[in-house]
Amino acid sequence: MADVFKGLNLLETLKESIESNKLSDVKDAVEDLLISRINLAVVGDRGNEKATLINFLCGLSSGDEGAAPFPSPVAAEEMASYPNPKHPDFRLWDLPPVPSTSPFKPEEYMERVKFLRYNAVFMTFTQTPDPNSVAVFLEARSLQQQTVYFILLATTSDAEKSLEEKRKASLEVLRSQGVAQPKVYLVRPSTLEKFDFPGLLEDMGRDLPEIRAHALFLALPTLTSSLVTQKREAFKALVWGAASLSGGMSAIPVPFVASMVDSSVAVRILTKAQLSLCLDNESVERLARQRGKEPSVLKDLRTCALSVEVTKGEVKKRLAAAEKDLDTVSSKFVEMAMPRHARFASRSFTAMLQALSGAIDEMAADAEKIVAAALQEGK
Repeated sequence: MADVFKGLNLLETLKESIESNKLSDVKDAVEDLLISRINLAVVGDRGNEKATLINFLCGLSSGDEGAAPFPSPVAAEEMASYPNPKHPDFRLWDLPPVPSTSPFKPEEYMERVKFLRYNAVFMTFTQTPDPNSVAVFLEARSLQQQTVYFILLATTSDAEKSLEEKRKASLEVLRSQGVAQPKVYLVRPSTLEKFDFPGLLEDMGRDLPEIRAHALFLALPTLTSSLVTQKREAFKALVWGAASLSGGMSAIPVPFVASMVDSSVAVRILTKAQLSLCLDNESVERLARQRGKEPSVLKDLRTCALSVEVTKGEVKKRLAAAEKDLDTVSSKFVEMAMPRHARFASRSFTAMLQALSGAIDEMAADAEKIVAAALQEGK
């Protein structure tokens, strides 16, 4: 279990909060990760590629309930929102294209679409970016909004050579308008695991505030094995924070610690993990349809009972088993887990941490098998 504490800045942030007796910060971070509140806007022409991108970011296909339709029934100048059906606080916003009129005032467009309220914005196009879109990008940068990205959407008729030519032409447009070190991400909406989308996620992970980045990773469908790993790491931090509030901080004399995390909250965390890792029946069936696989083949890859169904009985059984195994947990592990003035961690903390971390590992392993089979990775 030592890997729980390696290379995860969010975990260090939580531990620092407890060192400072700021338990309310820990509680806020736990709730924030459970809710996964994030708003992502997609700017550009309302073509099939844009609708497909929005849908695949929500784990949906055309025709699914709640999917972005094509052609769009939304008026050209209006905005539309598409909440993720599994994570309703992750909302995709379909913003109208930036007008190509001249003269153009980027601040007026940004005010109309509430540009600065979104956690991140994708500026999409299928040929080269419009000069007015570049003006909006530069205005956003001047206002310190760094999470705006140019995305070249591949159409079904685009060959890789033509896409690279479009990317090169797009970079020239950006340079000519004063964008320093321009970057254009090449994305094929129906196969997000290919081309530049994984790299885009890595960049967003660095650019977004830490909690928002983890919220994004938890709400996205399991597009790649690396994203499964990012989800697992975020859940490990979530489990640590929840276990801390469960009574692990009893050595700190503050009244806030009366907030107990019991099996009901453990069920809530693991239910979130099942949905985030796309292990529920509906998500597995939808992935099978998208990739032309037999649903039963992917479902049979789930070997952890919690991957199939999260029940209070199974969670209580795991907590009880962890409680019995507490004598085998080394004191060094507890010291590593807890801040220096709370080393006498309660049995509640240690049992919760051990049981839920183990469950997250098992569920993530199932998700990796399903993603590999669906995408035929390694073949």
